[in-house]
Amino acid sequence: MANWKLTVRHGPDVKRQSFDDLDDALGAARKAADEVIAEGPLDSVSAIRDYEPGQIVNARIEISGKGFFSPPTAGFDIQGDLSVIPYAGGVKRQTLEGATVPQAMKSLKMFLSS
Repeated sequence: MANWKLTVRHGPDVKRQSFDDLDDALGAARKAADEVIAEGPLDSVSAIRDYEPGQIVNARIEISGKGFFSPPTAGFDIQGDLSVIPYAGGVKRQTLEGATVPQAMKSLKMFLSS
């Protein structure tokens, strides 16, 4: 049974993968992030109000471990302006350090390894 689950939410698509090793899950997360960033920034959206690209979540990439009650969970959001916001926790989130994908990956690895 896999120890780590990667969930990538990008637009309407949700993809899940399972991994036995945290480094493999982190590598797949990095690849997914690189693919999202290669698409370029999003445009502004005008609905009931105007949303700038930095206010729109382009993709959410999350890794969770095994555990029934509170599995270790961490990930990062890639905003429409391609900025990165790393976080730890599922329902109750805390912001982790990092403004770039490499920094976010380092924070995720430190949090999930502990």
